[in-house]
Amino acid sequence: MRISMIGTRGVPARYGGFETCVEEVGRRLVERGHEVTVYCRGAGVRSARAESHCGMRLVHLPALRRKTLETLSHTALSALHAVVRRPDVAVVFNAANAPLLPLLRLRGTPTITHVDGLEWKRAKWGPAGSAYYRRAEALAVRWSDALIADAWGIQDYYRDRFGTETEYIPYGAPILSEVGTDGITELGLRPRHYHLVVARFEPENHVHVAVDGYLRSNARHPLVVVGSAPYADEYTASIKRAAKRNPNVRLLGGVWDQKLLDQLYGNALTYIHGHSVGGTNPSLLRAMGAGAPTSAFDVRFNREVLGSFGRYFRDAADLAALCDAAEADPASTSLRGQEQVQSLDRYTWDGVAEKYEELAARVLLGGKRKSAPPGRAKAAVTTAVSRQETKEVR
Repeated sequence: MRISMIGTRGVPARYGGFETCVEEVGRRLVERGHEVTVYCRGAGVRSARAESHCGMRLVHLPALRRKTLETLSHTALSALHAVVRRPDVAVVFNAANAPLLPLLRLRGTPTITHVDGLEWKRAKWGPAGSAYYRRAEALAVRWSDALIADAWGIQDYYRDRFGTETEYIPYGAPILSEVGTDGITELGLRPRHYHLVVARFEPENHVHVAVDGYLRSNARHPLVVVGSAPYADEYTASIKRAAKRNPNVRLLGGVWDQKLLDQLYGNALTYIHGHSVGGTNPSLLRAMGAGAPTSAFDVRFNREVLGSFGRYFRDAADLAALCDAAEADPASTSLRGQEQVQSLDRYTWDGVAEKYEELAARVLLGGKRKSAPPGRAKAAVTTAVSRQETKEVR
């Protein structure tokens, strides 16, 4: 099959969920004999202009550098390019791109949409952005040949809100057994003597809670924070102000060296995961695969993945207690991290790629998405769109 992957920043991947998925799934589909094209945003990191990566053909197209238009502008150009090239199947990432699906349907290209998490809950979008995402979800249901949800909680959301079924395909978790220590040594860190956060600086990822919780604790080991955000200057500034209160809070910014990032995961005393509105998160899976004992924000998506191996917090006070407990008993904390690796059997990239391949073949052959009892799915989508139109009129 000729498969196009549209709607992400492209590859090589960093630690974004979609990009990681495209890289891991795309290269495995190539190994299985398929022709994979990945649409990449034109400006960016080193090798951004490479023509191929891990056997995938790369197409670089520009995007408008504005928060509300960057994804849509790039996806629009990508969809137009794909219309000319006519892939057998298009995989579109992010339900926000749903208004552009008709471009692909013009040429009869079967389309799969990976819907992502509950993006409309993110504070960065504001009321208008949230309303847009809610309507885009309905359009994704209406115009996609299949929907992918990477968490059971997302499946339930689409079933309850739209009366439609999604394909459950989570991300994979690489098992990182020997990561080394040379990189963290250069940073002045010692194995099992620091707490780690890896996240985009967005309120829903609770980086501010991680810093506040650490500051409230009696922790002696440093808090290492990896991450940044292109459109969150005010939020980033607030985190930097808080970090200045204690020199043990170390803000590393973005870390693009995968070896160093894996060392940070694999040698952490605890990994603090504050993500709350997405589905199954690749950073969480990578931390678990590296044996990093995890303290996670208490939402269904995180409990779904971590289960009994996780420790959970709802606010800074909870997290402060977890940091203190980890440092008080590092041996038990490390053992928990080792045990959680054994729970990752269903999160393998080989299995994930196989499910993508099977789904692509099914939609190419005309397989239809399952829905709720007759009439309910159509009514649910119509109602969702109507509600949004009513809000816009008001």
